[in-house]
Amino acid sequence: MEPLTVHEGIAALLDRTNVDTDQIIPKQFLKKVSRTGYGIHLFHDWRFLENGSDNPDFELNNPAFKGASILVAGDNFGCGSSREHAPWSILDYGFRVVVSTSFADIFYSNCFKNGILPVVVSAPDLAKLMSEIRENEGVPFKVDLAEQQLTTPAGTVITFVVDDFRRECLLSGLDDIAWTLQHESAIGDFEQKQQDTDPWLWSV
Repeated sequence: MEPLTVHEGIAALLDRTNVDTDQIIPKQFLKKVSRTGYGIHLFHDWRFLENGSDNPDFELNNPAFKGASILVAGDNFGCGSSREHAPWSILDYGFRVVVSTSFADIFYSNCFKNGILPVVVSAPDLAKLMSEIRENEGVPFKVDLAEQQLTTPAGTVITFVVDDFRRECLLSGLDDIAWTLQHESAIGDFEQKQQDTDPWLWSV
């Protein structure tokens, strides 16, 4: 997992509340066996018309948001089913940060496990960010995870909170497996001790 320390990128606006995981990645695309290749299907039913062409009315198809890596969305983002494919598709599309006033619990947790930073802000602060994007489409925001601050060219500074464990994992680029493997030596010593004291547990 790639570390996330200070991230700066174009902020795209998705001013919709209760965006659920079936809209993030519709069920018919949950067939891949790897975590990659889902970005093309992100928001499929909104992004594309029935003939497969881009929907010009969908927010993220705005040319100003091309290459955006920060998504600013409405309240209760990631609700619905617990599919981990939702953050996979968001990351594969190119977003490293998602900003909202609230996230569904499982989606929120899955973001950290996959290298995405979900930033929770107050309703007034979200309104400021959305207003700044509307007034200057293509505006870049800066997110400093170490300092837990989001800043904008207009001078807005928003402090957000991430619990220490999740923050350190993102800063170091560690998912659950990588974090566990930091203790590989201790795990090996424990297993060897178990084999020495209880060899019958290890017999084939």
